[in-house]
Amino acid sequence: MHLIWENIIKNLILLWTGEFKGLDVGLEDYELGESVWNAVCQAGANSGSFIPSAYGARPPNPATERSMCTADSWSFWTQYLGPVLLHRKFSKPKYYKHFVKLVRMVRVCLQFELSSTDISDLRMGFASWVEEFEVIYYQHNPECLSACPITIHALLHIADSIEETGPVWTSWAFPMERFCGQMQPAIMSRRHPDACMARYIVEHAQLTQAALVHNFTEELTLRPCRLGVIVAGHFKHESYPSCVLLPPRRTTPLTSVTLSRIFKALATRFDVSLALVRQHVKEVYIEQWGKVRRLDGGDTMLAAGLVSSQHDSRDATFVRYETLIDKFARQHHMPPAYEKQTFYGRLEHIFVIRIPHTPALKVDGPTTIFLAALSTCKLESTPSSLSALDIHFYSSLNDTLDIVDIVCLQCLVGRVPMDGGRQWAIIDRSGNLARAVFEDS
Repeated sequence: MHLIWENIIKNLILLWTGEFKGLDVGLEDYELGESVWNAVCQAGANSGSFIPSAYGARPPNPATERSMCTADSWSFWTQYLGPVLLHRKFSKPKYYKHFVKLVRMVRVCLQFELSSTDISDLRMGFASWVEEFEVIYYQHNPECLSACPITIHALLHIADSIEETGPVWTSWAFPMERFCGQMQPAIMSRRHPDACMARYIVEHAQLTQAALVHNFTEELTLRPCRLGVIVAGHFKHESYPSCVLLPPRRTTPLTSVTLSRIFKALATRFDVSLALVRQHVKEVYIEQWGKVRRLDGGDTMLAAGLVSSQHDSRDATFVRYETLIDKFARQHHMPPAYEKQTFYGRLEHIFVIRIPHTPALKVDGPTTIFLAALSTCKLESTPSSLSALDIHFYSSLNDTLDIVDIVCLQCLVGRVPMDGGRQWAIIDRSGNLARAVFEDS
């Protein structure tokens, strides 16, 4: 994928900013003004505070920190920041649609698995994209031939390469790039660099084999041992094997509105009247926790109501969650028909409710329930040009808290502010949208 991140995207940006090999726009009008491009880059850098660290490093500013832009950062910018921040920035929509078309095909390339239909679509899609590229940037003008480097032609072979060798993650350059980065500090002699590299490779291989044979990989990391998610003061319950709660923990009184919402959620859960819940569930049974971590490599989500943010922190309170909704909730004569729906919102509170043996509530023994209270995002219509990228927009949150079981929480999402924070774009990399991402072991 370095073909795209380190060549195609960089060349497109050079064309948009009028810095590509002295070429002008010719018969087209695709250049972005300097102030427009600087604003786009600054907005991308500012979005780092609203994108969880689980998504990677803070995005650099391509206008002022281009040397800090790695293939990984260009990948993130292309897939998530670029489509949002470049919307309505070009003089004509066709330039933006051409860019989004490339992003859509790149996302298909990054899927873990591809079908024969996907490969066929990529083959035709890249061919169509290259033809449009020639019309917009080359304009069939021999004097603009430098606008068509070999990397543009290479796009036509991606589908064939996938068909022959498998998805791109099986052969991409990220592991080799990281290995070269590890090799550099090992070169201690300018006169004999080969000997330094050879010695490093041999010693690294010896340590790796020793760790495997004698099972002390953890000790060789030279970091404090962390077994799973064990954190001082954590709380885990057998009823919730997929998550663990982390401090801080509070038992402060709740507002009457919040307490009422919890009682309504419990009444629905136990299928009893609200009055019965109020009678048997006491506030002393409820405590708050500051964080929840999904096990087996999941995200750590923070409750905004209990964890205060620092000036340099990155927001980890917005999440994607799924819950069952009755399609006929407004039609009382119809029997319930539940379907799973996806929502986005800010995690406000995490509640642990311990209910003793209460036959009136159909609770046969001591029961512990984890609930999450969320302010749901009021999603707005997505521009047609972005609908294929599954990017959602919102401008405000619901005033009423949505109380759900904590297993409904799926993962963290990022946000990109638009129009000075009056509107937000939601970045979601989970579920069916998950793509291959290289991570150091």
